[in-house]
Amino acid sequence: MRRIVRRIFPALLERCGGSHERHTAAHKRELLAPLRGRVVEVGPGTGVNLVYLDRNADWIGVEPNEHMEPYLRRRAAALGRAVEVRRGTAEALPFDRASVDAVVSTLVLCSVADPNAALAEIRRVLCPGGQFVFIEHVAAPVGSRTRAFQHFIRPVWAYISDGCHPDRDTPEAIASAGFASVEIARFDLRMPIVGPHIVGRAVN
Repeated sequence: MRRIVRRIFPALLERCGGSHERHTAAHKRELLAPLRGRVVEVGPGTGVNLVYLDRNADWIGVEPNEHMEPYLRRRAAALGRAVEVRRGTAEALPFDRASVDAVVSTLVLCSVADPNAALAEIRRVLCPGGQFVFIEHVAAPVGSRTRAFQHFIRPVWAYISDGCHPDRDTPEAIASAGFASVEIARFDLRMPIVGPHIVGRAVN
């Protein structure tokens, strides 16, 4: 069943992700457009972020779900953009230490097996002064009804959403990962389960 979910999940993202994209487009443009040099995106999925990146950025995607790649390559071709996609996970990035100028993560840290290991890997591959930019949905405030529901539905949600955990305390994980500086802002899309979001950047 897990393999079936992984196979159909890209199509679900393409069909259902439009609303989220409209509500986060301004944030993405602000974060991604200035990036230059070697830019690694962890979990690029179907490639929705490619449109925001400068054409001079040397973009490389690290994607664990092989079924995402055809969608990503079609989108890249439509944009006239050459892309490199490597199979891998955020916890074991296929790059040397201090070899990357920027790392991008949008709606990824909710799904990785070990967020702390993923953040340590991001720090490892970033050059000194390199940026980690992110948009993530996160756990609602402690004691809220939304937080209680996120916790209640997590097992089912993770099963049908390719490992997504709606109640992760991602802001705390990023803040304590050892970056030289961290900027995090919160916003809410007023969506059920995954409404609370953060946007920000961390400098290595």
